[in-house]
Amino acid sequence: MHEPVSPAAADAFDWLLEGDPSVRFFTLTQLLGVSHDHPEAAAARAAIMTTGAVPAILAAQLEDGHWEGPDRFYTAKYRGTVWQLIILAELGADGSDERVRRGCEAILRDAQDRDSGGFATDRARKTGGGLPSRVIPCLTGNLVWSLIRLGMLHDPRVRRGIEWLTTYSRFDDGEGPAPTGWPYDGWEMCWGRHSCHMGVVKTLKALAEIPPPQRSAEVRRTLEQGSKFMLKHHIFKRSHDLARVSKPGWKRFGFPLMYQTDVLEILGILTRLDRLDDRAAEALQLVASKQDAEGHWNLQDSFNDRFVVDIEAKGQPSRWITLRALRVLKNAPALATGAATRS
Repeated sequence: MHEPVSPAAADAFDWLLEGDPSVRFFTLTQLLGVSHDHPEAAAARAAIMTTGAVPAILAAQLEDGHWEGPDRFYTAKYRGTVWQLIILAELGADGSDERVRRGCEAILRDAQDRDSGGFATDRARKTGGGLPSRVIPCLTGNLVWSLIRLGMLHDPRVRRGIEWLTTYSRFDDGEGPAPTGWPYDGWEMCWGRHSCHMGVVKTLKALAEIPPPQRSAEVRRTLEQGSKFMLKHHIFKRSHDLARVSKPGWKRFGFPLMYQTDVLEILGILTRLDRLDDRAAEALQLVASKQDAEGHWNLQDSFNDRFVVDIEAKGQPSRWITLRALRVLKNAPALATGAATRS
């Protein structure tokens, strides 16, 4: 039916095109170059809303648009509204669906700080909106990304979330004083003298979702700084000691990742931005090394049993990880074999 991107991936393609409609849609459009309006792709996209995890998640939604209620949109891990919107966006849910849009409106109403546009882990019960003292970067990045993926890029409230990311994002590497003032005070784990990688990655993920022609100068600047930060760390190393891994868990691939990250997600963002150089070679080789004889990658990390609906089985071949790995390797084949030089 379709030509695979490489002989090594050939055995995996039929497998990806079976079963899960989200994986099928993204395989067709992102790996095989099928246009979104092609009948095969259109059918797969329509099936996302009627088959599998998406309709099961939407069936658990409350009348006010939330999951688990307005006071637990973040703290109900991983069944609250924040986490459902992330999963729905990852799965390619239709943002024009009334139920999906109701969830987006609920999170904008109750989690977004009305003054700054950032997103908070708690609701301001007296004034409404998100509690300013609880605004954090990884959550803001995750929700801005989710809302863009769900079709709300041009909503003024989402634009304010983008502005928050470009205004307050930090890419400190432990070489100067910690930032002070709001929103930095009280969030040592997020900011401190060394910026939290999760905040950096989710910021990059959100801003990379903006189509290049629509990226402002501030967005381009933030993407440049964030990309340099991750490449300075060789994706998953400690920049001041490249023999050490930042977090061993990043070498175990999972889906969906929620506020966590891994090597595969970071590489996916940077390949989308066309920002990789030879500092990413070891990370890419790690990805390539995890492919089995059938051309599959396993799900190595999971929040299953904490979701509304479990997604795949830990320790088993994963269509989602395989899709993501093939997408990365398709866009950086020379680096994956260590053949590229720094641009």
